[in-house]
Amino acid sequence: MKRSYLTATATAAAAALVLTACGGGDDQGEGGQDGASGAVTVSLAGWSLDTTPEFQVLADAFHEQNPDVTIDLVEYSADDYDTQMIADLSAGSAPDLYVMKNLKNFFTYEDGGQLVDVSDVAGQLGDEVSGVDAYTVDGATFAIPYRQDAWYLYYNKDLFDQAGVDYPDGSWTWDDYADAAEELTTGLDESNVYGTYQHEWQSTVQGFANAQSPGADLLSGQWDYMVPFYERAVDLQDEGTQLDYGSITTNSVSYQSQFGTQKTAMMVMGSWYVATLLAQVDSGEADEFAWGFAPAPQLDSSTVEEPITFADPTGIGINPAADDDVVAAAKEFLAFIGSEDAASALAEIGITPAVTNDTVAETYFGIDGMPTDGVSRFAFSTHDVRPENPVDANTAALQNILEDAHSAIMSGSVSPADGIDEAEQRAAAEVLG
Repeated sequence: MKRSYLTATATAAAAALVLTACGGGDDQGEGGQDGASGAVTVSLAGWSLDTTPEFQVLADAFHEQNPDVTIDLVEYSADDYDTQMIADLSAGSAPDLYVMKNLKNFFTYEDGGQLVDVSDVAGQLGDEVSGVDAYTVDGATFAIPYRQDAWYLYYNKDLFDQAGVDYPDGSWTWDDYADAAEELTTGLDESNVYGTYQHEWQSTVQGFANAQSPGADLLSGQWDYMVPFYERAVDLQDEGTQLDYGSITTNSVSYQSQFGTQKTAMMVMGSWYVATLLAQVDSGEADEFAWGFAPAPQLDSSTVEEPITFADPTGIGINPAADDDVVAAAKEFLAFIGSEDAASALAEIGITPAVTNDTVAETYFGIDGMPTDGVSRFAFSTHDVRPENPVDANTAALQNILEDAHSAIMSGSVSPADGIDEAEQRAAAEVLG
């Protein structure tokens, strides 16, 4: 992909990173060589380590194959990860390896000179690894993906049975979804049990609008195609078939509690939730009930054979401030996370890895408590996953404007048409003009 010109916002962030990019590795980072033994410790950033086991799983699986290299986890805030990481990179205190949670800020890291070129690692990977292209700029690769999520429609089979509504069969459009949400709410007829749940994130509406709408282009600043998606979402909450946005934000409602404790019959959410739900059922935080997941609803029936969904890959890059021996060990770790062994280790805990071949799929659906029906298997194996965030200097600024629009529309402050129109005017004046 070609590099775009920086906006003022992206320039400032990238410049802050560039200031530390030229520093030597001797006093930077947190890893290093352990005495004369030749053992190397490499630090890796992660978040919510108690509830996000994927980092420790990768660290342990790699160490088992490479006993001279220890991956030491460093915990960051899940909500403020990129803000904290940019600050630590600028201060020279960031870990040796750090995760790109999504593609929104990848441009800032790469353009700021805070990622090692790992094209040599990428060249060793097989064609089965999804998402490598997303981290490739002007022919060079700067991170290796270990996860490639997709958004699914989760559903509670017990509540569907109770309401007398047929399960999703993999062919649903958004109109089918809205109809089912209404039928479920009416059929359940219970206090605080909704037909569906839409979390507060802008992704729940805009991610699908950008992925599924013909000709959609987030970078264009022309977003009329989002209006029908918002009209449907607002109608659902106005009709009482999903919890309203104000209640979610005011009460800090978690999507895990809504689905896991059976307060909703359906929920559109990313594939990472599979691992969380399995863990919470095991710990008792979530109820035990029959559930499954289906492809996300489609704009129309033309795409149901290969459903269109969205999600950025999740990759890991190397801090260029690390010592040479640490960089060498870090590259070995990156080669490992792009392997079938790493993919199988992640699949064992319900994480959707960047490699999803037949072997990995069998591991994934072999987990205790995992649904094994044909629709769930179809959703996992057959989809067209489109990135949520195009890699561009303007992405972060435009997404911030759209986040404001999302809040205004879903809270009822403005109509969908007026909210999107205002966002377009801001984009033209503040970013694209």
